[in-house]
Amino acid sequence: MLLVPAMLSAADWKIDHVTLAGRDLNTMQAALAAAGIATVFGGAHANSVTEMALASFPDGSYLEAIAVRPGAADDAIARHEWAAFLKQPGMPCAWALRSPDLAADAARLRQAGVAVGPPVRAGRTRPDGVQIEWETVNVGTETRGTFFPFLIHDLTARDLRAFPQGKPVSREFAGVAYVVVAVPNLDRAIERYRSAFGLGAPVRQTDREFGAELAQFPGPVILAQPLSADSWLARRIAEYGPGPCAFLLSGPAASGASRSRWFGREIVWLTSGTLGWHLGAVR
Repeated sequence: MLLVPAMLSAADWKIDHVTLAGRDLNTMQAALAAAGIATVFGGAHANSVTEMALASFPDGSYLEAIAVRPGAADDAIARHEWAAFLKQPGMPCAWALRSPDLAADAARLRQAGVAVGPPVRAGRTRPDGVQIEWETVNVGTETRGTFFPFLIHDLTARDLRAFPQGKPVSREFAGVAYVVVAVPNLDRAIERYRSAFGLGAPVRQTDREFGAELAQFPGPVILAQPLSADSWLARRIAEYGPGPCAFLLSGPAASGASRSRWFGREIVWLTSGTLGWHLGAVR
């Protein structure tokens, strides 16, 4: 009898990290610092194209900022999977889920009819000389980590990757709570997520100030469809395709920032949509 692997469901989801990409790391770190998010330099990637800084949180998740490494070759930059994002000042480009078993999780997704790429080994060298390695697999047919998250599994101890100082960089926020994924067609996006992860029907809400119709599943993803064709969200999709447009951290935030209320929970926005994305904290 053929054994069908169990569905990779929302109960299994654990955000590993979320990624901002841009052309200059110092500029991105300064922008995050202005929003109250301290980061530390994490080192250069083995691809000879990018370097990164990160803000890690007590729950083990982290926010990564990656940028073009000084001296990187133009042709190598152009071949990078996030090349379009690396031309910008800094914006969300991807998110990743932690996988304890890449082969098993990939099999579950394929069984659900989702395209899954081969495992890809990667790594980076920390500023202290420690080398860390991991494997990832792409999920779906879109650019890595955009519509669907990609999966990541560590080949060296994960704490070496997430906690370069041996402890969380930030304790003001508990972790990355939600990823808001911009989509051109909410109904179709809901159908794809339900099929891939065995989800029930989401809760829906309209936020006119944010400019989106929203759908929230159990788990850390919220889908967002633009309400108008000339909104910041529609422009983001037109230029980059579906993908993360906002990250929500869990924890308190500074008073006086703009606020929203999504699905019964208050969000305090640390950045606005003027840069084409939002960073917020959900209480």
